[in-house]
Amino acid sequence: MHDQKPEAPLLNPEVTRLKPKKRVGLVVVITGYGKGKTSSAVGMLVRACGHGMRVCMIQFMKGDLYTGEWDGIRRLACEVELIPAGMGFCGIEGNPYPHSVHREAAQRAIGLAEKKIDSGRFDLVILDEVNNALKLRLVDLDQVLNLIQRKPSLMHLILTGRDAHPDIIQLADTVSEVQEIKHAYRRNIEPQPGIDF
Repeated sequence: MHDQKPEAPLLNPEVTRLKPKKRVGLVVVITGYGKGKTSSAVGMLVRACGHGMRVCMIQFMKGDLYTGEWDGIRRLACEVELIPAGMGFCGIEGNPYPHSVHREAAQRAIGLAEKKIDSGRFDLVILDEVNNALKLRLVDLDQVLNLIQRKPSLMHLILTGRDAHPDIIQLADTVSEVQEIKHAYRRNIEPQPGIDF
């Protein structure tokens, strides 16, 4: 549709770049029943990319069905590692895997998250759908709290998914709840590429 690239940069060369007096690595929780939790995290990934930051995103539930962020993120000229570690949404109609298989995958994702956080290579780590994984008992509360507590002081950590545990909310610096007002799915409109996956 849009084959031509813009001839001039989109940004004003005179734009001011803010620098905080003190850098702090934040813990951000994006929860709630509305649409947009992963999308918000991907938005922060893009912002981090713009600042030259190194990002790792581990998806605790996604991995069995294609989702557009996989190829979209690959197209960015950024240092982003995306790991779809899940077996799909546990307990959702049509998902063929038993709870034990989902738990195994989520436990591997916890191990990966520990390694990525401990590596010191990343400025931002996103644990996508980890709140769901906890609610579904695919991971344990102490495991998630351990990930938060072992985070280096300047690393940002984002945890997404419905039903964030109160202890995780308490530890977080920023918490947003995405509330559903309407959803096309409730009108029997199928999930749409680029919007829902």
